[in-house]
Amino acid sequence: MTEPTVSVIIPTMNEEAAIGKVMDEINNALKGMAFEVLVVDTDSKDRTREIAATKGARVISEPRRGYGRAYKTGFAQARGKYIATLDADCTYPAGDIPKFVEILESGEADFISGDRLTGMEKGVMSGKHRLGNWALKVTMNVLFRMRSGDSQTGMWVFRRDILPKLNIVSDRMAMSEEIKVEAFSKVKYREVPIKYSPRVGEVKLNTWRDGKDNLMFLFSKKFGKASKARGEVFRV
Repeated sequence: MTEPTVSVIIPTMNEEAAIGKVMDEINNALKGMAFEVLVVDTDSKDRTREIAATKGARVISEPRRGYGRAYKTGFAQARGKYIATLDADCTYPAGDIPKFVEILESGEADFISGDRLTGMEKGVMSGKHRLGNWALKVTMNVLFRMRSGDSQTGMWVFRRDILPKLNIVSDRMAMSEEIKVEAFSKVKYREVPIKYSPRVGEVKLNTWRDGKDNLMFLFSKKFGKASKARGEVFRV
């Protein structure tokens, strides 16, 4: 069996309203390229799995809850040379994946993070979420001496062979910022602006709880206590 060039990983939980549209966008964007789509589903109660499978995804069941946990499961099963991540709610531009892969193939970067915030259109994100993203971005930049424009974006495209270098502990939402901190310090890291679109479907994020958890995790990561955080170090 020919190995795919790109593995697209999408964590899902009750995303029947949007997963079909996301799959169509991926299939159109990567037409002519060898790719696979791994939908890591955390016990959806609707038609998410059925729709994703019909559109060509390999659906992986992950009964353990957690954003980071779903991605760790997907990383372990991905076969592509490159890994791309997307949410299942139509917010991220799957059409940018080929452009990001070209950058990786050129050797200019090993890990690319899509920056939603720098060019975000008015009204796409609530003021409360903008403030939370700004606070987390500033905290990450100060603690880890980064110049990130978006610490919480969920669109990354990177070389799969860098995974053994990354010590990813968090099983929760904080995994999104943690993988950027790890990539920035250990491989060639780059941010590229992307278009962020309004979400389709039910919002899963708990603004205050997840924001507080992410903030606390940054401090635990910086000061050597991340091993005590919920989860375990990811290994390929």
